[in-house]
Amino acid sequence: MNTPLEHDYAPVCDLYERHLGAVLFEPYAIDLVRGVPTDCLAGSVLEMACGTGILTQRLRAHLKPTVSMTATDINPGMLAYAQRKLLGVEGIVWRRADIADLPFPDASFDVAVCQFGLMFVSDKDRAFREMRRVLVRHGVLAFSVWDRMEHNPYSVAAHDTVAEFFPDNPPQFFKAPFSFANVTELRRLLTANGFDQLKIQAISKPCVSSTARALAIGMIEGAPILAEIQARGGSSGPIVDAVANVFARIGGMTPFRSTMQALVVTARAKD
Repeated sequence: MNTPLEHDYAPVCDLYERHLGAVLFEPYAIDLVRGVPTDCLAGSVLEMACGTGILTQRLRAHLKPTVSMTATDINPGMLAYAQRKLLGVEGIVWRRADIADLPFPDASFDVAVCQFGLMFVSDKDRAFREMRRVLVRHGVLAFSVWDRMEHNPYSVAAHDTVAEFFPDNPPQFFKAPFSFANVTELRRLLTANGFDQLKIQAISKPCVSSTARALAIGMIEGAPILAEIQARGGSSGPIVDAVANVFARIGGMTPFRSTMQALVVTARAKD
């Protein structure tokens, strides 16, 4: 079974963008952009795990035109989708890249940014070393990871509902996005790999979807859990129906309203 990083997102990018983008990712992109200076001494910003380009678009609008921007993702389907979506937006260089093996020289960027990507990197020490390596002295690192699953009720509901369809071998994907919600470990990784001036904030936000069903479609058919369901011989349709019904019970059908929480982090590359 492919890991989330290896999963072929190309067939589901539109569902991911349409049903999850504005609900889960756009609100935190706004917060993350606030931690990025509009101007940079050497004029270069790196985005890692750009996904479908939600943060990319906001970053490019936030930065001065003189600041160059490189947007990367390890997943070719996501990268291609983002590039098509932002076709015509000037000042973005697109590059396929692994956060734990960045293909850039030392001290290439003033700022490195990553939204909801670091949870899926297996070698996190190496990833943090790489991020420090490509940053200039006193460069800014800004990233977000999801807080614990219990702070994100929609995810608990989806995980538990899917498990009911496969009691002997329940899919585990929904645990992955919340696997890095450890402030102590975040501080250790940052300080051990050359960062200081750490700021780690738990930020809660409304989780609002046009309908419970729309969010259920995004969670089931626009995410890697679909491959786990299909590998077990399951069909997504009945599961989407069940998840939508559970969502409606906890947050209403039209619209769906719940809460979500993430850890938003900024740090400085020390001497």
